[in-house]
Amino acid sequence: MLRSNLRLFIFLPIIFLCSLQSVPVLAQSRPNIIVFIADDAGWRDFGCYGNRAIKTSNIDMLAQKGMKFNQAFLTTPQCSPTRTSLLSGQFAHTIRTEDLHSPLNENVKIVPELLRANGYYTALLGKSHIGDAAIRKFDVFYPGKGNPMPDDFAKVLSASNKSPFFAWYAFMDPHRIYQDSTIADGHAPESVVVPPYLADTPESRKDLANYYDEITRMDRNIGQVMNMLREKGKLENTLIFFMSDNGKPFTRAKGTLYDEGIKTPFIVSWPGRVARKSVSDALVSMIDLAPTILEAAGVQKSEQMYGKSLLPLFYRQENKGDEYVFAERNWHDCDEHMRSVRSDSFKLIFNAYIDLPHGTAADLAGSPAHQALLQLKRNGELNHEQSLVFQTPRPQVEFYNLIDDPWEFNNLAYDVQYRPLIQKHMRALMEWMKNTADFDPHYRKRYDNTDRVSGTIFMFGRPGLYNELKEDDNPLSRVLQNDFL
Repeated sequence: MLRSNLRLFIFLPIIFLCSLQSVPVLAQSRPNIIVFIADDAGWRDFGCYGNRAIKTSNIDMLAQKGMKFNQAFLTTPQCSPTRTSLLSGQFAHTIRTEDLHSPLNENVKIVPELLRANGYYTALLGKSHIGDAAIRKFDVFYPGKGNPMPDDFAKVLSASNKSPFFAWYAFMDPHRIYQDSTIADGHAPESVVVPPYLADTPESRKDLANYYDEITRMDRNIGQVMNMLREKGKLENTLIFFMSDNGKPFTRAKGTLYDEGIKTPFIVSWPGRVARKSVSDALVSMIDLAPTILEAAGVQKSEQMYGKSLLPLFYRQENKGDEYVFAERNWHDCDEHMRSVRSDSFKLIFNAYIDLPHGTAADLAGSPAHQALLQLKRNGELNHEQSLVFQTPRPQVEFYNLIDDPWEFNNLAYDVQYRPLIQKHMRALMEWMKNTADFDPHYRKRYDNTDRVSGTIFMFGRPGLYNELKEDDNPLSRVLQNDFL
């Protein structure tokens, strides 16, 4: 009997220690957390995502030291709606931040306030675009000079002392306007990759080269932060995310629901937790970012958050992603009511304003690349791929086979054989709209302040709403109560 008890005494601690190794997040070592978020960086435009012409050595190193996601999607293709959605874990239309420049309401719970209440030191560095009420929920805000400043990050490291920190490190790069001297070793126009929806002209190539230069400037800023973490001995216990808020600031990318507008680079580095050089092809939505951050910190997510934690994907406890991811486009210089649902292989886009051309944001419409398209349009020389963004009337339903048509040029909505799949995706989209308190396109409208084709600004500031019904008059609620689903 004594021998049996002795064996038990010896082996129980061993079993306990082994069980600790299977627990991914150790309670005694809550991680520091940094979210690097680019402003208008297309997912294709990084070395680790296949662009050999661009200089992104530090971001590429993050991918080497962690996990790269190949199928990560934003909930909007616009700046402030994306940021408010990321921080709240809710969809922009749910919290009424769907239009550009809409601030977060004080009552909406966001990541920094939940972390702050649980012992984290929280900092917003660089671009905010989330509203004053949300900014106040951070311990400190360092606006930098458009871009966040590494020197300000050093202050965060010092002020956090022995507490874990959360840093929302938000770049202005590579948002327009561009100049020729962003970095000394700028990219050569002849080396850039011109996507097939743009005109391959010297002007477009120069525009893309300047865009590349800002991505490289951002990359070098990230390198400085990484060096600080390493020197302070904090790198090993820091969970790092890198992503963008929407696609590149070029025609048929930013502001659209094509993958060029809503797909994001998504890289996660967490030494000892996330395997080096790992790659995930799981379909994921960035609605999951907030719950993921909170679970990593050992903090419970708010009941209003729609997403779920991605930690099981990080730890390779599972490899299956979502069946569907959803996105929306609303007012951004021009009013829109567009919704999309994407599966692994197919995308459905539903357009409400079919009598109007696609609303192109003013900043990219004034660009040399867009002006090159307009010149081809005037000359009647646009090819099929370049002409699609100007199509009027627009199809109400767009449906794409993403395996055969990754650029989304061939609309299959008119093909009878795809009707069952179209209906399946539409049912999923309508169910999502119902469950997230979406509104009908007739429920509210906002004036345009920019010409939809040329990008000419004719009204400064954000115009007011000219039609907003009472909640009880929202036609969508009546549609969803019938047998449509």
